[in-house]
Amino acid sequence: MTNNGSLVASNIYHAYDAAAGRIQALENVSFSLGNETFTCLVGPSGCGKSTLLRILAGLVQPESGSVSLNGSTLDSPRRKIGLVFQDATLMPWRTVIQNIMLPLEFTGLSRQEQRRRADSMLELLGLSEFANAYPSALSGGMAQRLAIGRALIYDPEVLLLDEPFGALDALTREYVSEELLRIWSQHKKTVLMVTHSIQEAILLSDRVLVMSPRPGRIVKDVTIDLPRPRSLDDMLGTDFVRLEAQVRAALRR
Repeated sequence: MTNNGSLVASNIYHAYDAAAGRIQALENVSFSLGNETFTCLVGPSGCGKSTLLRILAGLVQPESGSVSLNGSTLDSPRRKIGLVFQDATLMPWRTVIQNIMLPLEFTGLSRQEQRRRADSMLELLGLSEFANAYPSALSGGMAQRLAIGRALIYDPEVLLLDEPFGALDALTREYVSEELLRIWSQHKKTVLMVTHSIQEAILLSDRVLVMSPRPGRIVKDVTIDLPRPRSLDDMLGTDFVRLEAQVRAALRR
């Protein structure tokens, strides 16, 4: 699978109207994502993380500033950018295989090729035995893996993840985090993931962007210099603890 571009945010400013009046969500947000890198975005609740992700996906237009992909201005959703929400948003009346094939139904691929790609993705996700089951038969972790696979199956260049593990219990969250590392190691996409977990951010990413309270700004860009592959055992190491302290200090500013 190919990946030949980066996503760039330049001086993003955004505000919206609410019952309490005009709310400034984001201010002067600028950063770029390198090809095939994994970046996590952390910040206090209400700082604009999800709003920023929707702007990067082309779902919301900023009041000022711009987003570009491969040097081209992004002003609407693109197939080159996949987005996964906290809720897996699976269609309960479709089987697992039918859910994961959904994005392919609009590509013009033959039914045989759609099925081949879907079978391959389910094998990667460890869900092959559930191909003909309905989403109600899946655990929360399985459902989120399926949602991530559905976003990957049409080969986007960039994958945006909006707290995809937020609704999972702690043990399941750790397991699915490791699964995401495994999947990403085989499908090296450019990833930006929003999370509230500092440890999760460090475990998964090449860098962690720290946002301020609203209006959200990038106040720290922490390089995660831990070797890959990684596992949960790395969280006990002194280097991991050092990086966790850096991120936590930036959040406390």
